[in-house]
Amino acid sequence: MQLPHAPSRQHWPQTAERGFTVIELMVVVTIMAVLAALATPSFTPIIEGWRVRQAANGLESTLYYARSEAIKRGGNVVIQKLPSSTSCTADNVDDWNCGWQVLSCSSINASGTCADPEVLQSFETPARLEVTRSSGGARIQLNRWGLVDGTWLGFSLVPLGKSLSNSAARGVCMSSGGRVRIIPPEDIPCTG
Repeated sequence: MQLPHAPSRQHWPQTAERGFTVIELMVVVTIMAVLAALATPSFTPIIEGWRVRQAANGLESTLYYARSEAIKRGGNVVIQKLPSSTSCTADNVDDWNCGWQVLSCSSINASGTCADPEVLQSFETPARLEVTRSSGGARIQLNRWGLVDGTWLGFSLVPLGKSLSNSAARGVCMSSGGRVRIIPPEDIPCTG
C-alpha cells in the first residue's frame, strides 16, 4: 500500500557530496602541530625515566647472570665496560655510559686481564644516559662463588646532563653477599 502524499525518489532534491577543503585540512594540521609542540616538553621526564629504568634493569639482570655463570664455570667471569664509540663516550674508567659485557676467561692474571675472552652477554645502554661506577674501574671480576672482589659495588644511572637528585636517577647496588637492588635518588651512592 502506498501513502497518498509520500514523495517518490524521483522528486527528492539532489545534494552535492561534500568533503574537507584544503584550507580546512591545513587549519587542522596546524592546530595539531601546535598542540604537539606544546606537549613534547612534558614527555621528556617520562622518557628519561624509561631510559634509566631500562639500563638499571639491564644492569641488575647482568649482575645476576654473571654471578650464575661464575658459579657454573668455577670463576673466571668478568663484567667489563664497553669502550667509547661513535655513538657514546666513556672516557673515564668509572664511566660505563656505552654499556657492558660479560666475559668468560680461560684465566685472569693479577692485573685482572682476561685471557681468551668469550663474550657471554652484551648490553648497550640507551642514548643520553650517564652510568657511573662508584669505585673500582672498568671491570668487575667474580670468583667461583659468584661474589665480587671487594665488599660491594655500586652504580649511579642519571639522564645526560642531570644531577643525582633528578627524580629519574637510580642506583644499582650489589652487596658482598651478591644481593642486587635498585635504589631511588635519595639513597645514591650505595653504601654496602
